[in-house]
Amino acid sequence: MGSVRLETVLAMLQLLAESALQLLIQPFYYIAVLFIALQYSRQMRMERQLFAVKLHSWINLTAKAMLTGLLAGLAVSVAGAFIGSTLTPTAVLWLWAVAAILMLIRIRYLCFAYSAGIIILAQWGVSFTPLAERSDWLGSMALSLARVDAAGLLLLVALLHLAEAILVRLQGDRLSTPLFLEGKRGKLVGGYMLQGFWPVPLFLLVPAADSATGGVSTTSLPWTPLFGADWSQGWTFVALPMIIGFTEMTKTMLPQAKAKHAAGGLLIYSLLLAGAAIAAWWQPVLLPLAALVSILLHEAIVWRSKLAESKRTPLYVHDARGLRILGIVPGTPAEAMGLAAGEILHKVNGTRVFTKEELYSALAINSAFCKLEVYNIEGELKFAQRARFAGEHHQLGVILAPDEQANYYAASGPASLIGLVRGMRAANRRGTGEARDNNM
Repeated sequence: MGSVRLETVLAMLQLLAESALQLLIQPFYYIAVLFIALQYSRQMRMERQLFAVKLHSWINLTAKAMLTGLLAGLAVSVAGAFIGSTLTPTAVLWLWAVAAILMLIRIRYLCFAYSAGIIILAQWGVSFTPLAERSDWLGSMALSLARVDAAGLLLLVALLHLAEAILVRLQGDRLSTPLFLEGKRGKLVGGYMLQGFWPVPLFLLVPAADSATGGVSTTSLPWTPLFGADWSQGWTFVALPMIIGFTEMTKTMLPQAKAKHAAGGLLIYSLLLAGAAIAAWWQPVLLPLAALVSILLHEAIVWRSKLAESKRTPLYVHDARGLRILGIVPGTPAEAMGLAAGEILHKVNGTRVFTKEELYSALAINSAFCKLEVYNIEGELKFAQRARFAGEHHQLGVILAPDEQANYYAASGPASLIGLVRGMRAANRRGTGEARDNNM
């Protein structure tokens, strides 16, 4: 028994190494990384245009996304090994092809929930036609579409969204960017964009009969996968490069609260879609319904987020107590004093402040020391003080909510892939004159 298990482990390691090499020669993983780099570089341009500061590094964000995505891919691959999905590289080609078309409309449609749902609905529709019997390219495409493991594809999408929910909960607030956004009646308000993407390399265990590449092992598996595929001819691993990600906008919540809210919606979605996928595997007649669940429930997540925003009042606006903090610049005195987004600067060096000019004058009262009275997010008054040293950041390091003199704000509406490549829709200009620095 021990020698059989050792043989199985060695076979798995060998086949995993082969599938890893397959991944390196496939273009989709590199496409995913390039897309993520473009997204984050666009985010950096918007930060510089709005605030004239660098809050993030697109290189660091991309590198962290690759590492985190690898860990997520390994976790999903382990779960997939017990499911027994018969997905193949052909299924991934369908996913990416449909996703590429959808991205020309809106980037958020890159999510494979839409691609999988459309593929399964197309598969169902084609089954009522004689296309698969044709000998031309249409017949080849119809036959290829018919061979996609629909239930397994939906369950894989559910697992990816479960991983996404966990990543959003753990990292979502750290992937946030402060913005100036257009509010009601054209008035600018502060807000946050929470945006994260991860390239996820999957190494799925599949029956040998469903794999066209790589080696095959005929050793017995020590477990029985959930989906009852034919494992009599052996098994192997296939490398499937995927991508997961999210984008949320908030004018009413702190980044931590918005990330928690978004993660909750993704968790519910993943569980409901997993249930629909298992039901469709048990009763294939339910596949079209499960495909609609994949698409419509994902749209419900978007609606849920917008509904939550509409029920709240904007948070990042100034009020009678003082100046609202929208963000904190890393490595500045404000960060060292523990100031946070959403708090209100009430007094600076004993002086009430209501405008950026008053804040600047109050800071100049004492060039060697800074004493603040701040209302925290709960409305309680707290005190912060710190010596100001030569050579450190010359400003306090807070990004303030916009005022009437702010000239730039983030473009509204989702961008298309074409707009992303051209670098468009980063920020809109409001009125005339030069951009005004809201970093104090």
